Amino acid sequence: MTDEVREEDGRIPVAEAPLPLPLEFEAHYLTNQDAFHEYALSVLRTNDKAEEAVYRTFLEILRLWDTLLGETDLQAQTWQILRQVVADELIGDLREHLASMDSGIGLYPALVNLPPRQFDVIVLRYIAKYDTKRIAWYMGLTTRTVDYHCRKARERLAPIHRRATRPIKKEDTP
Repeated sequence: MTDEVREEDGRIPVAEAPLPLPLEFEAHYLTNQDAFHEYALSVLRTNDKAEEAVYRTFLEILRLWDTLLGETDLQAQTWQILRQVVADELIGDLREHLASMDSGIGLYPALVNLPPRQFDVIVLRYIAKYDTKRIAWYMGLTTRTVDYHCRKARERLAPIHRRATRPIKKEDTP
């Protein structure tokens, strides 16, 4: 029976199976995989890209697992890894793409220019529709810090919103 499962070169595939993952890592994966995927999908816009980003994120987390276990906030550290992987995916073309898109009011270029945490909070709150408590947990921040970043992002985006919603004056028309 063992001869039936041998490869042509004589190797036994079962004997070459990867070692089991640390139990804590598996628990971390199960706890965060859906949230990481939702975030990656909301930013990257395709399921294939999101899955690849989450896969790369967990490979990096696994590579750094022993070090990460010594950190004071594992959740914040792994969120940072996800954010960096997703940002790396975006760097190539999303910022250029958003900057060149015409929302009619300049929203996309303004979003591109938000600092990373403000961008993340805006994406999670207004695209993924997460509440403050959930965002705080995913990002490893306090709810007050999430609210702060959201408030600062809205302040940066407010001039664009005001321009878009101001009444059209006679002198503005051609």
